[in-house]
Amino acid sequence: MTPPAPETTHQAVETLPDLASLEAEAARRGWKLRLAALRRAGLWSLRAGVARPLAPGRAELLGELKGWAFPRATVLRLDTLRVRGQGSAGAAPLLLASACAWALERTTCRQARFLAIHDDDRQHRRLVRYFRSLGFTPLRELGSAPLDWAPRLLWGGSGLLMESECGDALRRCVRRWRAT
Repeated sequence: MTPPAPETTHQAVETLPDLASLEAEAARRGWKLRLAALRRAGLWSLRAGVARPLAPGRAELLGELKGWAFPRATVLRLDTLRVRGQGSAGAAPLLLASACAWALERTTCRQARFLAIHDDDRQHRRLVRYFRSLGFTPLRELGSAPLDWAPRLLWGGSGLLMESECGDALRRCVRRWRAT
């Protein structure tokens, strides 16, 4: 009599969506997702936007994201994220997902950084909580110390510098966006 074979469990490997599939999925929801990236003097400049068409030739901008990366860098810097308007739920995670997908497809960047700016205490806490939920972890606080001056000039303010793996952020952002 032969012993029964041990049971093996196969974990499904989750494939990350690419930028084209995110644009197609946004279009099925009636949104337009567009990402433009320029490379000048080796510096990548990224701008993404999501809008809802209203009428021929007219659209309502729901959100935009800006970022940049140095040549051969491993870190994508997410500089500005703005979401506005009624019915814009899901715009922020879609924009973040598109930036991470682009970085993984087109650059050597494997991490993404964001500065949770500290202009207002309440808004700062909301930003930190939101980005933590998307897998970003705190790196360091940029304050008024002399060693913080250069990074503050680079980022445009003080706050909590946060980082995530692009793949992890992409996965979490897509889940959040699909849940909205």
